[in-house]
Amino acid sequence: MALVPYEEGGGWTARQLHSPWATFHFASRTIRLQQDWRRLGVAAVVWDAAVILCTYLEMEGIDLRDRSVIELGAGTGLLGIVVTLLGKGFFVVSFKANHNCSAQVTITDRAAALELLESNVQANLPPELRPRAVVKELTWGKDLDNFSPGAFDLILGADIVYLEETFAELLQTLEHLCSEQTVILLSCRIRYERDLKFLRMLRERFSVSEVHYDSSKDVHIYKAQRGSRKDDL
Repeated sequence: MALVPYEEGGGWTARQLHSPWATFHFASRTIRLQQDWRRLGVAAVVWDAAVILCTYLEMEGIDLRDRSVIELGAGTGLLGIVVTLLGKGFFVVSFKANHNCSAQVTITDRAAALELLESNVQANLPPELRPRAVVKELTWGKDLDNFSPGAFDLILGADIVYLEETFAELLQTLEHLCSEQTVILLSCRIRYERDLKFLRMLRERFSVSEVHYDSSKDVHIYKAQRGSRKDDL
């Protein structure tokens, strides 16, 4: 699951996290997500890093059509839903074969979060795009054979860097899912020294650069690729 720190207290942020619903507007659609703090905690609420990464993908006009995308630690599913909407393409019919040019999006989290995640995905995608988004269980470092090595063009994660004991498994998962052409985008706040430790570990395996910083929310977006590649999205 996407795990981030939370401090009890009052104020607008706490009320937002404990609200049963969160509403956003992306890709010319209103997205209404169910949240369930009491049952699932931090994995079942929308965090700023997901909103900032959604905004980045939309405002930069990144072409997601015909891409194979996977989200790690999806939580409520906002990011995966937005990527599926932004990746809407067209259907090509020829005498040889038919081809759907929309993005193929795999939205993952641990087993406990899948029911809520699936419900949000189905409720917020139009019928024609639902087959393009697959909700699937993924616990980092486990059962990776269920995912073809290097099968994804784009790997996304929002606020998934927090628990130090998961760093090795997360890196193992990224390495398994990556090809030489894969682009990884991770959005996060840098809260503690351990977050910087993860970035150092990431840089030992990938070429890493910061592509965006939102000062209003203190959220960084990092791009990572194998070796010294610096491909554009």
